[in-house]
Amino acid sequence: MTPQTQTQTQTQDRIAELHALKERARQGPDPEATDRQHARGKLTAHERVELLLDKGSFQEIEALRRHRASGFGLEHKRYHSDGVITGWGTVHGRTVFVYAHDFRIFGGALGEAHAAKIHKLMDLAEAAGAPLVSLNDGAGARIQEGVTALAGYGGIFQRNTRNSGVIPQISVMLGPCAGGAAYSPALTDFVFMVRDTAQMFITGPDVVQAVTGEAVTMNGLGGADVHASVSGVAQFAHDDEETCLEEVRYLLSLLPQNNRELAPVTPTSDPADRRNDALLDLVPADPNQAYDMRSVIEEVVDDGEYFEVHSAWATNIVCALARLDGHVVGVVANQPSSVAGVLDIHASEKAARFVSVCDSFNIPLVTLVDVPGFLPGVDQEHGGIIRHGAKLLYAYCNATVPRISVVVRKAYGGAYIVMDSRSIGTDVSLAWPSNEIAVMGAEGAANVIFRREINGAEDPDAMRRQKIDAYKSELMHPYYAAERGLVDDVIDPRDTRSALIGSLAMLRTKHADLPSRKHGNPPT
Repeated sequence: MTPQTQTQTQTQDRIAELHALKERARQGPDPEATDRQHARGKLTAHERVELLLDKGSFQEIEALRRHRASGFGLEHKRYHSDGVITGWGTVHGRTVFVYAHDFRIFGGALGEAHAAKIHKLMDLAEAAGAPLVSLNDGAGARIQEGVTALAGYGGIFQRNTRNSGVIPQISVMLGPCAGGAAYSPALTDFVFMVRDTAQMFITGPDVVQAVTGEAVTMNGLGGADVHASVSGVAQFAHDDEETCLEEVRYLLSLLPQNNRELAPVTPTSDPADRRNDALLDLVPADPNQAYDMRSVIEEVVDDGEYFEVHSAWATNIVCALARLDGHVVGVVANQPSSVAGVLDIHASEKAARFVSVCDSFNIPLVTLVDVPGFLPGVDQEHGGIIRHGAKLLYAYCNATVPRISVVVRKAYGGAYIVMDSRSIGTDVSLAWPSNEIAVMGAEGAANVIFRREINGAEDPDAMRRQKIDAYKSELMHPYYAAERGLVDDVIDPRDTRSALIGSLAMLRTKHADLPSRKHGNPPT
């Protein structure tokens, strides 16, 4: 064998060794671990990454990383990857960074090496200015590594916070995530969960029962539906991993790569000047009659397609991403079919968070207003409706993206101001001819202003009706706000789509600077 042939043989042997090593790392600690993962109805980390990213685009890094810890038998369990897959690929051709816990190794628990891999990936995502998606299926900190594992979480939290509003951060919950594993998702922009297999909680059911005596299941404590409809921690809940990851791909198609870019524009065959004749039938003239605001959104946006955020939580307000003439917009709308569309604690929090996310990533805001006011009640007041409502007010006032509001029907009291009124800085304020903008409804106003006249009349009911009509005629006609410059135009409802698209086109070059400051101090 010649020296050259010998060198070639050695090189080929080394290459074969490399491929074998990487394949063993991909296969996990043993075939039974993979079988157990599948038996739980869960995919492996690599299978999840392949579903999320464009086919063949994944570039893994640190696949051969192993921990250096010893004690408690760890020195005999030094698996390659150390329980987390890290790397990047593309979604619809655009770069996305991803890490995925491998539950087959230490239950996906985080140790020093595991954390270092995630830190490196997060730093790369920040440097490249591209979204970060975490596929979470981990049992929290690796107890055997003690405080070094906890410090690893601290590094993740610090990077989550530093990148907040800089790159989109999406958490996908695909298994049980407790303690520190639940905090990072709470710091990100969007949280997806899969029913039955995913849970999030700070302390598990056993601890809860031991401390409080309350017996609860894992799903009852922190399952997908609990967080999607009760706590508001998760924006999306899905029945299976395949559907969940496909929806993550769709969400990424609506977001820019970072806060210096705009969301991708998609050509549409839906005419910009399409008339919205259906709106005349969808929205009742009676301000007290319920209807589904989502049907209004569907009628106005491109091809009737929108992506609702937090659809099961605080249902009295709708938040959705959609497109108008191919450009992504964020839609915030009161929902008359749920609690009459009032603003309450949860609705205010939900909308404030959505407005803030849209503003962070240069997504214009369209606000559809049909609000009777804030929800009255002792529970609301004691729960802090003042500070929670102020969150929405702060978010709108702080937003510098193009903002357009449309008063569809009624807009009463402080809720009118909060729903992106002209007085707090909306760029274009539109209203339908059915609008009623006032401090309160005519009935309530008449009872307050004309109480003595009504009580002293021979026919109080007739006098009340007379005063209600007088108040409506004087202060609640649809042109009162327009006459005072608080509404820029009263439009035919059928022209809503074209009016929004035209206004957004005008505002596309909007530039607004906030005062120099370290940061604001929003209500909490």
